[in-house]
Formats: sequence, C-alpha cells, structure tokens
Amino acid sequence: QVQFVESGGGLVQPGGSLRLSCTASGFTLDYYATGWFRQAPGKEREFVAVVNPSGGSTYYANSVKGRFTISRDNAKNTASLQMDSLRPEDTAVYYCAAVASPSPIVFLTTHRRYDYWGQGTQVTVSS
Repeated sequence: QVQFVESGGGLVQPGGSLRLSCTASGFTLDYYATGWFRQAPGKEREFVAVVNPSGGSTYYANSVKGRFTISRDNAKNTASLQMDSLRPEDTAVYYCAAVASPSPIVFLTTHRRYDYWGQGTQVTVSS
C-alpha cells in the first residue's frame, strides 16, 4: 500500500521552530521530487518549497525564503521541512507531496503536478 505519513505539526510561539517530516512506504523517494504545500482555512493551497530527487536543488516560495529549509534522507525514505522564525501568517495545514516528473523543480509549484500526498498536519503559530 502506498503511503506518505506526515508528522511534526503543533502549536508554537512566534519566532519558534518546528520540523515536519514525511515517511514514504510502498514507494521509494529516490526518483521523486518532494514538495511542501500549505492551506489556511478558506484559502487556496499554497506552494511552500520543493527539492529534487537527489537533494541537490531546492526552490522556495518568497514568503518562506531564509526561514524554511527543505531536505530529504533517501536512505530513510523521508522528507523534511525545517521551519524557523515562524510567524502567525505561517499558520496552516501543511502537506508533503511527491512527484516522479522530470520537470525542472521551478515548474513543480502547482499541487496538480503531484502524485502522492501526506495526510496533512496542523501548524499553529500564536502567542
């Protein structure tokens, strides 16, 4: 069974940090780009970051550049998003996703491109 299981969400104070992780089962991440999206209530799903299969190239939304770091550990079949300097406007449900497309990662900012999705985890940034 193909699964992409997500963990790490929670409540943090402004300026705090969280690390989100997704673990794949039923498929291997070696040949998949992995992206992260987020969705706040009543808003469209928003691109956050993407990393290519080898981990050598990354691309971030302007809103998170310098604060978030996307990474992967193919040996553990996991993908991660380190979130630092969190702001209230980062509050959303965060989703990991994977796609086998060979497209340059700058074109992987649309959720419709992705094949597998995590279940979502709530991140709330509030004082």
